Amino acid sequence: MIPLLVFYFHTVAAVYIFTQQYQEEGFGAGVLAVGFMALIFSIGWSISTFLLKLVISPKGFGFFFDRDALSLLLLAICEGGFYYAFLSRRDFQSGKKKKATSGGN
Repeated sequence: MIPLLVFYFHTVAAVYIFTQQYQEEGFGAGVLAVGFMALIFSIGWSISTFLLKLVISPKGFGFFFDRDALSLLLLAICEGGFYYAFLSRRDFQSGKKKKATSGGN
């Protein structure tokens, strides 16, 4: 069940990234962004599986938390941090700032 949720979130994220890049820069940028995401996903999944094979048995921690599910969770957490850092740095470099809401003004 956990791998299904992780794959679902990645599918939704790929659609979001494609749509965002398509609106900002065009079709080619959307395809490139999804390709970059797929590359990060495949390499990250291989690395997280390799690392967890060193410390966890194939059964993992039970039916829902086997080694494959844990490697996908580790991948999703690391990807979330990477994309957060990457996108916040990108917004900072492009000069986009989020407007802070002030109470009185």
